[in-house]
Amino acid sequence: MRQFPLEMHHLAPGRVVEWRLRRTAAEAPEQDPRAGKMASFNQDKHFTVAEESRDADDPVASWIAVTFEVDGLLDEPALARALLSFVQRHEVLRCAFSRLAGEVACEPFDPAELALEAEPVAVFDDSDLLRDFLVERFKRSIDTLSWPLFVMGAVLREDSATVYLAFDHIVCDGMSMPIVVHEVLTAYEALCRGEEVSLPPAPSYLDFADEQRRRYLSVDARDERLGYWKSFIERGGGEFFPRFPLDLGVEPGRMYPIVNEASRLLDASDTEVFEKTCLAVGGKPFMGVLASVAVCLREAGGPGVYRGLMPVSERGRQAWTDSVGWFVNTMPIEFDASPGRDFAAVMAGVRAGFGEMIAHIDVPFVRAWELLAPEEFAARSWPYPVNFFSYIDMRKCRGAERHEEWRPTTHVWSARANGACSWFQRDTDGLHMNSIYVDTPAARRTMGDFQEALRLTVREIACSGGFRRPVALTAPRRPAGTPLDVAGFARRR
Repeated sequence: MRQFPLEMHHLAPGRVVEWRLRRTAAEAPEQDPRAGKMASFNQDKHFTVAEESRDADDPVASWIAVTFEVDGLLDEPALARALLSFVQRHEVLRCAFSRLAGEVACEPFDPAELALEAEPVAVFDDSDLLRDFLVERFKRSIDTLSWPLFVMGAVLREDSATVYLAFDHIVCDGMSMPIVVHEVLTAYEALCRGEEVSLPPAPSYLDFADEQRRRYLSVDARDERLGYWKSFIERGGGEFFPRFPLDLGVEPGRMYPIVNEASRLLDASDTEVFEKTCLAVGGKPFMGVLASVAVCLREAGGPGVYRGLMPVSERGRQAWTDSVGWFVNTMPIEFDASPGRDFAAVMAGVRAGFGEMIAHIDVPFVRAWELLAPEEFAARSWPYPVNFFSYIDMRKCRGAERHEEWRPTTHVWSARANGACSWFQRDTDGLHMNSIYVDTPAARRTMGDFQEALRLTVREIACSGGFRRPVALTAPRRPAGTPLDVAGFARRR
């Protein structure tokens, strides 16, 4: 399982059907907002930005989608039952958000009141037209301020089907996507066999969010738990957000259309060697990737000390493993990647920096942002290009043993940006990178050179066990538009 732009997905043509969620009660009683639960800090900020953007006639749009394959002729009634069961199981998917006395509340609907209606959409005999339709469908249908907050459908063929679900970020995160695939297909296969659906417990994200809000709403700027953030800000010259250190050619206060691209950094065998090299110096593969990123940024003109933001899962080891929701805290990390330090030394810095970060993960990112940078918090976006790093080993997700068969893919999209974000995923085919960044000439040059330098760096680590040369300065320019090989991944037989 990996993440790449939906525009790059190879989708065979077929007949498109969608399942629309509705409430079955003819006259559903009015929900009492006071009976709802409080949204998480992530959800509150996301909802507020959507409200303010709507009021300013400057809409901010984004979505997270997942696609996966079903071999053979699709049993449409069984899939509809599996999708409905999935929605009924996760409370966050069947709740509406509203503002109550300044706070954002979640109002869940009774799962027994929900039903799905199949709606034929169109028949596509061209892959490009089908892909363009889905991209536009997701853009126009996902609205933070309107329920339901997701779209469900499938592309049907005589011998296979591609199932798709696209969500507003307010109800899920990237780690929710493997859960979607596992639960829907596990339920579908059980129903096709005439069996009852059996899945492990999945506590409600609304309970997590409500508890989080009640625990941290009383925190103020003097709280000692903000000490890690304060020291990080002080070392960064008073800035809450660590800046992306390379030139992207952006103007202050302006948002830009995006470039969304993906590529493979290492194949499966080289990724295995890369992991062994990382383990040999006391680190983990994600630390090796982060060390490589830091060195490439430095060699391209960035500082010797890496400073960035890193999303960290709040699911814990057991409690929320199978729950859909936005279980992400974003934390700052800092370590030394200055010239002259070899791979082992930089990795030791990453390991120490990560350990220090995890030791201070208590306060939610949005709450720290609100308390320590209130002027920037009032804005609808991050103030400038921010250094951001994310890594997921998809082989460790629920259902990963079936990923070769199900061929799941994750897709993220945002209407506009003012910086760059990169996500790294490892699966059985290797190490992959997906980046979204501003569409400017400078950003295209900068990110193109950076991505090629990073590819050379991780390969060099796998081949030689460390850094041998200033890779970013000697990296050849890659051919324009180098494609990611996703066609074979999507339709393996």
